Amino acid sequence: MTVTIDCYTIAITMLLELNPDSGLPLYIQIAGAVRRAIADGEVVAGDRLPAARDLAQSLDVNMHTVLRAYKDLREEGVIELRRGRGAIVREGSVRTASVHRLVEELAAEAGRHGLSESEVVEMLKKEFS
Repeated sequence: MTVTIDCYTIAITMLLELNPDSGLPLYIQIAGAVRRAIADGEVVAGDRLPAARDLAQSLDVNMHTVLRAYKDLREEGVIELRRGRGAIVREGSVRTASVHRLVEELAAEAGRHGLSESEVVEMLKKEFS
């Protein structure tokens, strides 16, 4: 399912692709799509993301699914949630989003090659040494 969301309250358009058959929870797919939009420059610091209710309705998912994605993004420091103002992309979020995107790609690639989490973590530790 590919959905283009153009909210009347904000001046951004995001293309979100959700695959209910992927085995990946929808909230993780939504958060990933937002991270990609930030990393790709489709959404920049200070932009308001669609309201959870609007996004949920557009994607035909439960509003709590979108709120869970937004909560994860807030905990990562990618967005700021403000009561009455919604979700706003934070300064410095491009760096965070692009690194997170690379980590997702690394995890997927490691999985395809049969590497365990501990093996990948050990490789990363060596790179930081």
